[in-house]
Amino acid sequence: MNEESSEKTDRSFNNSLHPEDQEKVDAFIRQGVNSVERKPFRPGRMIVLLLLVVTSLSVLSQFLARFAGVE
Repeated sequence: MNEESSEKTDRSFNNSLHPEDQEKVDAFIRQGVNSVERKPFRPGRMIVLLLLVVTSLSVLSQFLARFAGVE
């Protein structure tokens, strides 16, 4: 393998940026442009909502079955 192709394969494993470019990336990340304020996750609310949906669908399916004459 010659020296030029050896350098190309070495660079493919090393994805580091030049210091100037890394500074630009770090400055962009510090700006918080892509950050979104979110409400805290509430698992209790999700469980209650899930139980309500499942119960509603079960009651609806029972009603439809009786309405259709399925015993």
